[in-house]
Amino acid sequence: MAKRDYYEILGIAKNASEEEIKKAYRKLAIKFHPDKNPDDKTAEDKFKEAAEAYEILSNPDKRARYNQYGHAGVGGASGGQGHGGMNMDDIFSQFGDIFGGAFGFGGGGGNRGGGGRRMNRGSNLRVKVKLNLKEIANGAEKKIKVNKYVGCKTCSGSGAKNGQYDACKQCNGSGVVTRVQQTILGAMQTQTTCPGCSGEGRIVKDKCNTCHGDGIVREEEIITMNIPAGVAEGMQLSMQGKGNAAPRGGINGDLLIVIEEEDHPDLKREGNHLIYSLNISFPDAAMGTNVEIPTIDAKAKIKIEPGTQSGRVLRLKGKGLPDVNAYGRGDLLVEISVYTPTHLSPDERKALENLKGSKNFEPNPNKKEKGFFERMKDYFE
Repeated sequence: MAKRDYYEILGIAKNASEEEIKKAYRKLAIKFHPDKNPDDKTAEDKFKEAAEAYEILSNPDKRARYNQYGHAGVGGASGGQGHGGMNMDDIFSQFGDIFGGAFGFGGGGGNRGGGGRRMNRGSNLRVKVKLNLKEIANGAEKKIKVNKYVGCKTCSGSGAKNGQYDACKQCNGSGVVTRVQQTILGAMQTQTTCPGCSGEGRIVKDKCNTCHGDGIVREEEIITMNIPAGVAEGMQLSMQGKGNAAPRGGINGDLLIVIEEEDHPDLKREGNHLIYSLNISFPDAAMGTNVEIPTIDAKAKIKIEPGTQSGRVLRLKGKGLPDVNAYGRGDLLVEISVYTPTHLSPDERKALENLKGSKNFEPNPNKKEKGFFERMKDYFE
């Protein structure tokens, strides 16, 4: 099933400000919070849907890619994980910014990462993937080997032997330190990340010998990604949760996939259209002929009508590239150039001399040919 538009989910305009996005998400998060709607699958789905929309639109880079490429630009390689691959830990980790670290219904929010305790997040990884025109036209499955941080198997990513921790004495396990200062306006209370535990609220009792307490180790992983059809040079896709693992059981970063497009030996790309330059001889242009031209998948035979002029553009509808957002398909545009020979035999020269007097071979002075890009303008707009 196709995903809903993120702006529609939050009920905001496409030019909405950061504050409007945050306000709309806060409203929906409170309305559909699982603690307020126990055992309500519909409310839970809406809660996750709103969180995914906020996660994309609150990030300027992701929002820009979404505005340009739609869902494919922010999750096209994820293989349709549903709600962008987000889990409840991902969602509740947002609440420190949205609800000031104090969100919760009956303590439920705090148990999921609220209450000020910091949730570690792994860093993103960026890889480049080269695609040829055929792969761009049909979509492609790519497998790449990535050297990245993964959760330590010895300690299950906890960083501690036997998973044992001590509560941080400096913050009493809250992850934040509260300070009260007397000012001329009265007592002012501030909260900062606990320096003793870096906001985690706990300290490793005995460090794991494999990861030395970090909870992560470097390994090579083969990742399979599904690239949607219609992507373009420089486009960036993301696979959520496929980046570096976070220290001591946090949230994984994302894998960012930058598209590189290989040149085709015959076809040039212009948006979703393809352009092929066809050279034909003067006799073929004058008398007409049938020729084969390359397309993305195979050869196609086209008819050159008698009297075809140099610069004419033939259009093969639907033989271009698909739109990445499934808004149709481009065309293959064939620009015809009539070849003028540079060396003539005596017989050829004599034959052409005999044709000089024919009115059919005299150019029409009133007919002005347009330039190539002027002729193609109607196709590109």
